[in-house]
Amino acid sequence: MHSPLFVYRMTKRIFILLLAFLGSSTFAAEIFFDFSKNGELPQGFHSTVSGEGKPGLWRIIEDEVPSLIPPLKANSPLPKRPVLAQLSRDITDEHYPILVYTNEIFGDFTFKTRIKCVAGVIEQMAGIGFRYRDEQNYYYLRASAKGSTFRFLKVVGGQRSAPIGPEMEIPAGAWHDLAVECKGNQINCFLNGKQAIPTLTDPSFTTGQVGFWTKSDSVSHFAEAQINYTPREPLIRALLREMKERYPRVQGLRVYGKTAENPALRVMASTEESELGAPGGSVEQDIFEMDTPFFGRLKTGVVVTLPVHDRNGDVVAALRVEMKSFPGQTENNALSRALPIVKDMEKRIVEAHDLF
Repeated sequence: MHSPLFVYRMTKRIFILLLAFLGSSTFAAEIFFDFSKNGELPQGFHSTVSGEGKPGLWRIIEDEVPSLIPPLKANSPLPKRPVLAQLSRDITDEHYPILVYTNEIFGDFTFKTRIKCVAGVIEQMAGIGFRYRDEQNYYYLRASAKGSTFRFLKVVGGQRSAPIGPEMEIPAGAWHDLAVECKGNQINCFLNGKQAIPTLTDPSFTTGQVGFWTKSDSVSHFAEAQINYTPREPLIRALLREMKERYPRVQGLRVYGKTAENPALRVMASTEESELGAPGGSVEQDIFEMDTPFFGRLKTGVVVTLPVHDRNGDVVAALRVEMKSFPGQTENNALSRALPIVKDMEKRIVEAHDLF
């Protein structure tokens, strides 16, 4: 079986070729998540936790999964297939294990998966997180076998909203089809092929990652997960735009990086499009090699260039931040002004290829 990245690339290529033939200027893409390697985390995923406690224990195991096509014979034994399972039984109440897919940022999409609430003394929940920014900012949709509820919630700044959704029977030990569709600020939630919650309108998050979600000691299984979406721009360009909006006093942002295909250090993203592709200089090269920041003065302000790290602590980019100066401006307070921008970006980066 192929990894999600391979499936993504091949599917994306097929759609590009097809729509180029049809003369279309846009295309759709599709990712089928690969749960074929028993005992391992699927590629491209990161295990984390929202709230309290430790991250969950996610593994690929085998389970009986009914086919979407009815069997030829009644009472035929169900085939066993690889499924994703959350196996931790942490009874902490505010404990939300999440397995996040980090290879793509999604805007408009439809995310589908089959879920099964298997066990749990405190809770028996299974769900999906989406438009995920970090552990304190995301939407989620979950089904509860123990509580007989189907709910949509959002977490903003670590604060959970009031739940939205109906009370309904969700039998434990049975598979259910769960899906969410996001278009702009509209969200549609489905269970077993039916829209179970009226269309929601919420502008809190317009883009983000997707993943699998559980609560407390819920042992939950997931199968046949896929996402259909409109591909977006490279993550680094989206991040730069978000940072410019979040930090309006910044005059300019520029990211230097390199790829395996082109190891020459150059401008990979900038708030000034004309700078794209410009070569990096000794300052940016030193940042990659020495992992230290640089401070300088401009006619109209100051400039700070900082290393950007992945989750392993490796330098994957150099970020140049141009800011207006003020009376009493020092190197230390310039670094203090620029550092939060890098920290916000690093929360969204796993490896260099995520950026470029």
